[in-house]
Amino acid sequence: MCGLELTVKHGRVTRIRANEDDVWSEGFICPKGTVIHHLHEDPDRLQTPMIRNEDGTFREATWEEAFDEIERRLTPIAEEDLESVAVYFGNPLAHSFTLSRYVGALINFSGLTTIYSAGTVDQWPKNLSSALMYGASWTFPIPDVDRTDFLIMLGANPFDSQGSLLAAPGLMKRLKGIQERGGRFVVVDPRRTGTAERADRWISIRPGTDAALLLGMLHVIFAEGLVDLGAAEGRVQGLAELESVCEGFSPAAVEETCRIPAAEIAALARELARTERACVYGRIGTCTQEFGTLASWLVDVLNIVTGKLDRPGGAMFAKPIAWSMLSLRPPEFENGFELNRFHSRVRGAPEVLGQFPVSCLAEEIATPGEGRIRALITVAGNPVLSAPDSGKLDAALPELECMISVDNWLNETTRHAHVILPGQSPLEQPHYDEMIWSWAIRSAGKYAPALFEPKDGTVPEWQILLRLSAMLQGQPWRDIDIDEIDTFYFVGLVSMIAEREGSPIHGLDPSDVLEAHPEPGPERLLDFAIRTGPWGDAYGANPDGLTLDSFKAEPNGIDMGPLVPRLDEVIQTESGRVELTPGYIVADLDRLRARLERKDDSLVLVSRRQLRSNNSWMHNVAPLMTGKPRCTLLMHPHDARTAGLDDGMLASVTSAVGSVDVPVEVTDEMAVGVVCLPHGWGHDRPGTQLSVASQYPGVCNNLLAPGELVDVPSGNAVVNGIPVRVAPAH
Repeated sequence: MCGLELTVKHGRVTRIRANEDDVWSEGFICPKGTVIHHLHEDPDRLQTPMIRNEDGTFREATWEEAFDEIERRLTPIAEEDLESVAVYFGNPLAHSFTLSRYVGALINFSGLTTIYSAGTVDQWPKNLSSALMYGASWTFPIPDVDRTDFLIMLGANPFDSQGSLLAAPGLMKRLKGIQERGGRFVVVDPRRTGTAERADRWISIRPGTDAALLLGMLHVIFAEGLVDLGAAEGRVQGLAELESVCEGFSPAAVEETCRIPAAEIAALARELARTERACVYGRIGTCTQEFGTLASWLVDVLNIVTGKLDRPGGAMFAKPIAWSMLSLRPPEFENGFELNRFHSRVRGAPEVLGQFPVSCLAEEIATPGEGRIRALITVAGNPVLSAPDSGKLDAALPELECMISVDNWLNETTRHAHVILPGQSPLEQPHYDEMIWSWAIRSAGKYAPALFEPKDGTVPEWQILLRLSAMLQGQPWRDIDIDEIDTFYFVGLVSMIAEREGSPIHGLDPSDVLEAHPEPGPERLLDFAIRTGPWGDAYGANPDGLTLDSFKAEPNGIDMGPLVPRLDEVIQTESGRVELTPGYIVADLDRLRARLERKDDSLVLVSRRQLRSNNSWMHNVAPLMTGKPRCTLLMHPHDARTAGLDDGMLASVTSAVGSVDVPVEVTDEMAVGVVCLPHGWGHDRPGTQLSVASQYPGVCNNLLAPGELVDVPSGNAVVNGIPVRVAPAH
């Protein structure tokens, strides 16, 4: 989303620098932004379809040959049993102009019900708590960092990752701004990260116990009469029940589990309550742990009961210029969110928000019997590196009768595909972020046109998804009318919005909207979202309102101002109020109570992100791979001495499901009893076509993550707090 200035000569990018005039980023740029052209120019990037030969090698194919092969393999399986076809969506999908807007079409038109995604590895607890509290699974309050005076951050390290479900360019500079105006920010993390180094206080915590800490704080809020709903007064339900929830979770009761003194827990609670402009912010580290849903829920609960929700300087809801497809509640949840509607075949894992834990995928492929997954479609994902117990998935994928991948690289996952359909590079398609503006600290937007034309004959990503959806319904691919399907998709969307009470186009005939958008494709979806957004022209009802053309005329973007209170607009629960004590979440407290009784002195593993990586995507970009090795095991000096290890030695890290050998980096930035590996490495698989990444393979930390180790309510993988043994490698 940050503004870039690209200089192009003779069809090649010769320089990239920050755009000082960009209304959003104002000259901020991170290392990944400076090398975006490498993703476009990468000689390993696929630009023609690939078909796997019988011997496992790949050959280039025409698009016609590729779709013929898909029809030969996929269609018979889908016709026989559509439930035996699964789909996996990867993290890059969220950042693709076309894929993000058409993933709903693939699901709805194809009839696919067996869905896996990277979401159950990183953020499903937050989706679940938001669904049950606000009635919308992608509605997340964010810290108003530009106006707050006290911020508590848990499981977040914007020094390396920028914001996560928080869009704020140059976030570290903004955190420094809190201090410059006399405020404070505190980081709670088992590692003294780059963010913690710059905080007013770093509080080390035992991985997986954030929920216990937050309950200890909540106990203080009630015990000391510090409850003040502020703007949420009269808009919440369950406050009386919430007080009883805290019983047994006093600071004294949780301090041993969290390894944080009771006095410090109480002091945090008091400062939060007594600071007028303050906020608690929890991110991926609070989701990817044993009690991820409880921690995600309690972050919001603390903001609510201390009067910090929906007020400047507190936790506020973004107001995007163009709404995201994710803001639309799926049809199956039209009358409210129902959970655990069905269970996975092998493990019996419950479905949550339409998905099973991605760790179930391997066993559903490998276990014989009725209902076995026989075909898989992966879209912009690399689960062989990113899924828990990833070795099992790597071993299971060859058993598929059909695997189709929509992806730009022959990577650790797509090497198992029968057909790979390449998408476009970031510079071959327009850009206007589809969803990250939904968590932005300002109501802004920016459109960038495609810089380069794709290779002649390339099938756009959105057409790939529509074609696959029709093929899954048995249509011969040569008979598919893409424009007709896309028009049906668009008109259905328009009809849904026009039927809503209070919609800017309520009552408008969808044919009138269609007439304004004769050209199919993702740009008309974006234009529609802008024109029916809060500042849109509503197709003539607001003649001075915004359209896509408004953004095309303003390449530096349009900014409509800071966050504003809008709680009443976002609540979609049946009661019309914020649900403070959803029964499904509160029921998990018994599991946390049992955790307080558990004595746990084992060495545990946590994950980390890195400034020059975006999971595994960027590891084939040579400029980002320079410098000292980054795939190392961070270990406290005490733990290293106990294990007989010195800095630079090769250590063997073993969990209940796997073992890896990795160099040790001895550092006091780690808490005693906690070791840390980065995410996204393990580029040592044969058959890939990643010439740079293969030179820096590292190890895959997901080989150590037990597949059945999940946050129970959400099914999200636990990748922080995995018990391990560490010893010198032999």
